[in-house]
Formats: sequence, structure tokens, C-alpha cells
Amino acid sequence: MRDLGGRNALVTGGSGGIGAYIARALARAGANVVVSGRREDALGAVVAELREMGVQADAVAADLYDLTQVDSLIERSEAALGPLDVLVNNAGVENAAEFARYTRDELTSMVDLNLTAPLLLTNRVLPGMLERGRGHVVFIASMAGKLGLAYVAPYVATKAGLIGATQSLRAEHVYGPVGFSVVCPGFVSGEGMYQRMLDEGFSSNRLVGSTTIEKVADKVIDAIRRDRPEVIESGGPVRPLLALVQVAPRVVERLAPRIGLTELFRRVAASRGRAG
Repeated sequence: MRDLGGRNALVTGGSGGIGAYIARALARAGANVVVSGRREDALGAVVAELREMGVQADAVAADLYDLTQVDSLIERSEAALGPLDVLVNNAGVENAAEFARYTRDELTSMVDLNLTAPLLLTNRVLPGMLERGRGHVVFIASMAGKLGLAYVAPYVATKAGLIGATQSLRAEHVYGPVGFSVVCPGFVSGEGMYQRMLDEGFSSNRLVGSTTIEKVADKVIDAIRRDRPEVIESGGPVRPLLALVQVAPRVVERLAPRIGLTELFRRVAASRGRAG
């Protein structure tokens, strides 16, 4: 979808963080945008900013921990703008802890929000996109879904699921009019999980590097326009490491502690009282 001018987009998790930046990037490209999230006041501020950029914009409050709200989110979004051409599945949550310390509710709620909700939303918008002969779905995953970092097992599992779902959907619709992309940010400064880690005094190894929230948002637009299967945005030379995961997983298993990734997430979990 090279030209986003006049297209209608829905961004979940759009009240702040990466979601708000993605919404702004879509508006700069000329798209009309519905932002969704739980914080109505924050959504209103984002919508006001988007309208000042000369596009149609609206807010639809929804709590995607509650999967029964999926259908109404799509219905209200299309009532506000019209049929959706772009869906950006951005809403998600992370929680660092020793796996044995996660509660059952924490495990199931993270899967619901990070994985099940994006699948249900995509399932809901796809028939209309196919009927109209255009559309693009973006899943915001994480580099964690490709590396399997310690102390974030449920987060890793859900993000790996989004990567696999994208691959499967692209294979199913390889000759169709709807595109699918997965964007895998590494450590992102500005807002979100990594910024909170920085604020708490934690930082990544220079080998892994970090990127900015603006760069991630720009990569989302590029993925839509060029129908990119997968985008890695890290700030560091991580592709050799990701390739090594596939051919020599035990080597990477031993390397992660040496470059500080395991200790980094252990310390984050410990700071929250979730690790020894």
C-alpha cells in the first residue's frame, strides 16, 4: 500500500508510547486514524494533535484484556472513519519475573492482550479488506520474540507467536491484496518498557544497542508501504546474533549471560520483587 493518503487506520495501544508515535507517523503520511486504548484523556490529547495535522481522527476507548470488546472496537472504529484499510496491533504489556513467580492470571492475561487480541482483531477486519481488495495488518512484536530472553518467558512467547502468525498469514495470502508485516523493536528509548528500565537505572549492553521510538514508528510506515515481511529495528548489529540463534542455539544460550542480557532482566525482575 504505497499511498496512505485518505486510508483509514486503527492503532491499538494508541494513548501513548510507540502507539501514539505510530499514529502521528500515519497522519503525516495522510492516513485517517482511530487510536484505541484504556486512557480516554490521553486518547483525546492524541486525537487533537492528529486533527491539527489535517486528517480525520477519533478515539475509541477499549480494554483489550477483555476479549469481548474486540468486535465493538472494530464496529465503533469503522463507524467513526469508515472501512479500515490498516490495522496496527500495538497494544501489549511486559512483566519481568522468575517464571515460577508468575500468577496464573498474569500468564493468561498477558497472552490475551499480547497475542489473542491481535489475532481476533485481524480475524475481524480481514474479510472486509479482502472484499475491498486492499489492506495491511501490522503486528508489533519484539526482538525478544526471536532471542528468548530470560525472565520474560510469557512476553517472549506472545511476541514469538506474532512473528509466526505473520509468516503464516503471508504464506496464506501470498498472491492476495492484503499484506502482513511484523515489526520487532529491540531496546527502544523515549517511552515504553526500555525507557522505564533506563529510568530505573538499567541499560543494555552496547553490543545490543538501542533505537528510538521515532525510528520504530517510521519503520511501521515503511513496512506498510513496501509490504515488508519482517522489520528488525534495534540500533545494534543484531542480525548475525539472530542468525546464530537458528544455527547454533546453544552458543547463543551461553553468550547471552556474557553480554549482560540475562543479568539485566534478572535485576529488573528483582527490583520489582519478582526474582531472588
